[in-house]
Amino acid sequence: MKKTIWIIVAALVVIVCGYCWTTYNTLVKLGQDVETAWADVETQYQRRVDLIPNLVSTVKGYAKHEQETLDQVVEARAKALAGGANVEEYAAAQQQVTTALGRLIAISENYPDLKANQNFLELQAQLEGTENRIAVARNKYNEVVKAYNTKTVTFPSNLIAKMFDFEKRQLFAAAAGADKAPEVAF
Repeated sequence: MKKTIWIIVAALVVIVCGYCWTTYNTLVKLGQDVETAWADVETQYQRRVDLIPNLVSTVKGYAKHEQETLDQVVEARAKALAGGANVEEYAAAQQQVTTALGRLIAISENYPDLKANQNFLELQAQLEGTENRIAVARNKYNEVVKAYNTKTVTFPSNLIAKMFDFEKRQLFAAAAGADKAPEVAF
């Protein structure tokens, strides 16, 4: 009888330890998935930032008196390159780039020669493609963060998460005011 109790206790210990081990490894994997997804988001934003100097140079040749808008694009690019301490600050910096680029593209409507320039058209197409890639990367990041956060707050995996300091991650959300179209004045 004593032997049976020890076998049951040993089996329970093995099951609990196995669960803890599996849950810990799952949380580590999900954490790595979050890091990878975030790197993908940053890569797409970097791609956009890399296009900006060529776009600004092309527009500058045609729209010399639009210097203020060009300066805003360059300034927003510099802030985006600096990044942010957290996802929210990073999103806000990227939103400034989006707004400034929207103004820059809107300016092209006043310059038929610019709109017909092959280099400008190619850069604009690359920028549109990059914006789509950014949206896909942000969505993937949010999906991965959701899976990670769910695992860290649901019972009983939340016990392991708390024990090993797996903290909730921040979703990528639009910056305040991102729902409004940029104002463009000519």
